[in-house]
Amino acid sequence: MTAIVLICLPAVSHRLAGVYAHRTAAIRTKWVVLVLFGLGALALWPGSEAVLPAYLAGMVLAEFSGTDASWVRRLRTLTIGFLTPFYFIRAGTLVSIPALISAPLVFAMLLGGKALSKIFGLYPVIRLFRRRRDERWYYTLMMSTGLTFGTISALYGLSHGIVTQGQYSFLVAVVIASAVVPTLIAGWAFLPRHLLPTTKPADEPAVLEAELDEEG
Repeated sequence: MTAIVLICLPAVSHRLAGVYAHRTAAIRTKWVVLVLFGLGALALWPGSEAVLPAYLAGMVLAEFSGTDASWVRRLRTLTIGFLTPFYFIRAGTLVSIPALISAPLVFAMLLGGKALSKIFGLYPVIRLFRRRRDERWYYTLMMSTGLTFGTISALYGLSHGIVTQGQYSFLVAVVIASAVVPTLIAGWAFLPRHLLPTTKPADEPAVLEAELDEEG
């Protein structure tokens, strides 16, 4: 059923937007939210995770949503600011803090293994495209982060009795740390400042306008 919905989704979305785009307010946003909740319900029916079909729907609707950048920004605000926190709040409430405190060495070993395995896999490839050392390490650390799919798999394992709550707590804590720690290190030690856009002084437009008036 989910596969059929995903196959028909692009054509139906384009048809719906073409007919009702100028008649109903925010029809595309309402349609996408309806699709997300509907696919989430279909995913829960066989026992999967409700958030997983959202990735498939995003890939299928990439062409549909890529034509309007302002709408994509509004949709991103809706999903990240309203929908996504509910999932992570649910995942976080199932974490056992005493289990993490009782075995900090296990947490450190899992975090080190996860981070190093990604770094060793990414750095040789990134160095083929980036010559500067700061760029290599910045892109490597930023791409070695992981959060969503790790949380989804851990929550699925807990919901189906594959892992215990203690094991789930370590997995989620490591996933969160693997997203935070490399990002902090990349921004603090390897930020490629030469790639940042240069900002013009605030008084430059006024000076330019005065020069043009004098020439006129």
